Amino acid sequence: MALTDKTIRAARPQERPYKLADGQGLYLAITPQGSRYWRLKYRFDGKEKLLALGVYPHVSLKDARERRDDARKLMAGGTDPGEHRKVQKLARVELAANSFETVAHEWIEKKLGDKAASHRDKVVRRLERDVFPYIGKRPVVTIKGPDILAIARRVEARGIVETAHRVLQHIGQVIRYAISTNRADTDPTLALRGALSPVSPKHMPAPTDSPESVGQILRAFDAFGGSAQVGAALRLLPYLFVRPGELRTMRWDQIDLEVAEWRFVTSKTKAEHLVPLSHQVVAILRDLKPLTGHLRGGWVFPGQRTPLKPMSDAALNASYRRVGIDTKSEITGHGWRSVARTFLHERLGFAPEVIEHQLAHAVPDALGKAYNRTKFVEERVRMMQAWSDYLDALKAGGNVVPLPRRA
Repeated sequence: MALTDKTIRAARPQERPYKLADGQGLYLAITPQGSRYWRLKYRFDGKEKLLALGVYPHVSLKDARERRDDARKLMAGGTDPGEHRKVQKLARVELAANSFETVAHEWIEKKLGDKAASHRDKVVRRLERDVFPYIGKRPVVTIKGPDILAIARRVEARGIVETAHRVLQHIGQVIRYAISTNRADTDPTLALRGALSPVSPKHMPAPTDSPESVGQILRAFDAFGGSAQVGAALRLLPYLFVRPGELRTMRWDQIDLEVAEWRFVTSKTKAEHLVPLSHQVVAILRDLKPLTGHLRGGWVFPGQRTPLKPMSDAALNASYRRVGIDTKSEITGHGWRSVARTFLHERLGFAPEVIEHQLAHAVPDALGKAYNRTKFVEERVRMMQAWSDYLDALKAGGNVVPLPRRA
């Protein structure tokens, strides 16, 4: 006799498990604890088998009968419904392993593991904010051009065109990684070139044509009234013109004050680099060492909350605003690289290749790839001292006469 919802609701647990049959192999198994499980008993290839169809009342009587009928259709077509379910489950697991988000995290670990943490964090934030909510759970192989374009245009509509291009770039990088690992066939982003508005190039502000402005900024740094550590960082960056992140992560074990050298691995190219230290830089570091040289982290500029981490990027940027420097129109920490590159050549007459090596840029070399830490060392020592002296003269408000360019 077929079951009814009334019969099922009226059934009570007993000391032993028992069954309520519905027909065509479908029954409801009731446990002593009161749980109710739909089961389908069937025979396939001469063997008796059992298929779980769900739990009552989450799976209603009607739903259980539909699942039974679906299973019988599979058997009529020569397919074992139990094996069919296993295959489907494996397919779901495989699709989950090949989802865009899963592949993206794998790509980040494989391809960005040796990149600067700041760069890696930016990429992760873009993906988490602008990509994963829309296609993160989908298998990479199912993602098409219109899906990707919709994501990029959503970012573009917020007025951040450069970020939209970056997002498009990251999606393409993840998909190409999926192709290389046999989890996708084509890269739809290749057909989207030119679909977004072009990016207007923006250069970091820097007074590369105004020695007087440089002098004013340096005097503002000397008047900084905050912590000694941040004040030292403000004064050192113009002298050293390294990347701000490299200054923030400077360590005492990288510095030899007796030899006046700072040796470290660059954040961008991961190459060993040498920065000769001028007399002015050595004096600032000697004053700072009693304050931070004994701390456990080993950082020259430890963070305010814990000495085990370096000073944050926000601290340096905030200090610029604190002394009245507009980082959008006057100068940023990175802008000192442009100032040094321009003034060292045009006003102090140093050769471009010497300057480029000191900037830790790749420089063509007929003899092969040269290491920045050893190339033009004597000339760079002279250049770094001349640069510090030049900045001091600008800060003092002196009339610094440009030197003729060297051949």
